[in-house]
Amino acid sequence: MRERELADWLRNYRGRPLRLMEVCGTHTASLYRSGLRQLLPESLKLLSGPGCPVCVTPTAYIDRLVEYAFKDHCKVMTFGDMLGVPGSRLSLAGARAQGGNAGFFYTPEEVLPLAEGEPDTLFVLAAVGFETTAPVWASLVKEIRRRGLENIRLLTALKTMPEALASLCREDRIDGFLCPGHVGVIVGEEPFRRLAEEYGTTMVMGGFDTDLLLRAVTRLVLESSRGQKGFWNEYPSVVRPEGNPAARALLEEVFEPGDAVWRGMGKIPGSGLYLKEEYADLDGGSRDLEEDRTPPGCHCSRILLGKESPEDCPLFGKACRPEHPVGACMVSSEGSCCIAWREEGGE
Repeated sequence: MRERELADWLRNYRGRPLRLMEVCGTHTASLYRSGLRQLLPESLKLLSGPGCPVCVTPTAYIDRLVEYAFKDHCKVMTFGDMLGVPGSRLSLAGARAQGGNAGFFYTPEEVLPLAEGEPDTLFVLAAVGFETTAPVWASLVKEIRRRGLENIRLLTALKTMPEALASLCREDRIDGFLCPGHVGVIVGEEPFRRLAEEYGTTMVMGGFDTDLLLRAVTRLVLESSRGQKGFWNEYPSVVRPEGNPAARALLEEVFEPGDAVWRGMGKIPGSGLYLKEEYADLDGGSRDLEEDRTPPGCHCSRILLGKESPEDCPLFGKACRPEHPVGACMVSSEGSCCIAWREEGGE
């Protein structure tokens, strides 16, 4: 079928009501910008899950970064969107306003010459991400070791998506999942195929431009409405069955799995990546950062679980906006609340 025919089929869908979920912030933004989300009838509820690594970082992690920012001869470095994530008391941006030492980078490698030029400063890097960016951090760890730099530490909040999807599948509230193409590039098809078979659900791998998204969403709706369980790869030109073996080998060399707390989801077994023992001297205290405090009135936890949409939160667009975020989902450009606010004309 051609794209126009697929769009007409979705627009005129008359099958049973479905609750579907995308778990990738780039998918969330692309679904809005392409008009596909607005195209769907009311019977097709498309929910945004935990697809933003910044959004699922617990407050204890932010609090640890803030502590470092106030230590003498110490500087916290992070991607820019992490600066605004609320901790239990302060964000890194708030810490900077009170004299804390925190900066941002565009790529983590930028810190290497800084550390070489300031040997008396301890640089603490906020290593946040999913499987997509984890290989970048693994490569950085090896380069730090090669250069013999002793004034860099990583505070890791690296998480793996299949375990989070398994947690959502066990709740049995979602009829089908649009799987994250970026993660699929690294891990391949098998983790998602295994989840679809184990939990008897529908999973479709999708790309990011309008045509690829349209095909993936159509496949997801078609198979979910038929009650067909399994995995379909609608992004085969990029997501291979085996994924990226070199990237996976690099991750296995540097990191090991462990339990991790996801904001709004609690502790998910085996969903974190931590530095292995041979690299433990580069760790900034990443384990056991479990406390997660939700600000009063904030519904981020329910939004990340797909139990609500951003508009259901009483703070959305009022007390909580991108310039003054209350919850983590309003901070990052991949956060569902930030995307909804921006794409629905809030800015």
